[in-house]
Amino acid sequence: MAEADTIVVDVATRIFQDLGDPQTVNNAGDDSWRAPLWQALTDSGLTLAWVPETAGGSGGARADGFAVLGLAGAHAVTLPLAETLLGGWLLAESGLEAPQGPIAVAPTRHQDRLTLAQDGTLAGTACQVPFARDCDSLALAAEGADGPVVALVAGHDCAIRPGLNLAGEAKDDVIFDGARPRLIAPAGADRDALMLMGAAARAMQMAGALQTLLDLSVRYAGERKAFGRPIAKFQVIQHDLARLAGETAAAVAAANSAGAAIEASERVDAGLLLDVAAAKIRVGEAAGTGAAIAHQVHGAIGYTKEHILHRFTHRLWSWRDDFGPESVWATRLGESVAAAGADELWPTITAA
Repeated sequence: MAEADTIVVDVATRIFQDLGDPQTVNNAGDDSWRAPLWQALTDSGLTLAWVPETAGGSGGARADGFAVLGLAGAHAVTLPLAETLLGGWLLAESGLEAPQGPIAVAPTRHQDRLTLAQDGTLAGTACQVPFARDCDSLALAAEGADGPVVALVAGHDCAIRPGLNLAGEAKDDVIFDGARPRLIAPAGADRDALMLMGAAARAMQMAGALQTLLDLSVRYAGERKAFGRPIAKFQVIQHDLARLAGETAAAVAAANSAGAAIEASERVDAGLLLDVAAAKIRVGEAAGTGAAIAHQVHGAIGYTKEHILHRFTHRLWSWRDDFGPESVWATRLGESVAAAGADELWPTITAA
């Protein structure tokens, strides 16, 4: 992807290492680590990196935000960082100022629809919204009488049915019926744009997590001994590690390609479908294969709560479904290619 600001990357790396180390978090046994980490991310401007300075953000490039998300994935960060970045971006694209504090975004599934009635109230349910109950505000992409709108809603104005993802994080159904937004504006970025940005964000997080999975597996294979020698000396383990390295490399390349396409584009729209859909599909496939290999290499210890492997594999399995699983993006991509016709297939691929 486009070169991210090295200062942003350095700051994010230092924060995650000091306050979000996966082993330290895993050993904590409570959520005492969450507030200091979130405060550090907020103070550094990373949570609103995609919001212009004039709107209360830090005015970072899209590349900066994607780089931070890759690092967050590499540390299995369990905070609504991606959601707040997306919420700030969605609001800023419509000229709305982002609030302080964590922001959830909705909808996160292609089949969910939210509408804004003539009386200014919302209707509809957004299912499986990550971190909804943990956020004071929700940024929404909805349909109004005169076209797409973006709205900011207070969390306490909605009804929430609590749910959990595979990693034990909040993933709630949010019922907006009768809720009145605090802010509304014509959409500068609509629902489809939110899905594209969300899918790219999750692809970047998964790519970062896969890099850590590879590092953990290589290190463990070099330390764990069987029959008097490290298991890394066995051909079957070498083959597994090579496959994991290949899947990780493919995921990183696909995620970076989508991020670069978004960085280079003036608008997030249907022109980015091929790049983003291909990334979400390929990274999702790598997440499934890579998590299985990592558990095979680690054996029984990888399934224990004491080992940090589960922090990455559980999130990889969860992130695959957010903002559309591979099957949904494959269908959308196939429909787009079919609609363009056979003569446009090769030019579309070579131009991507």
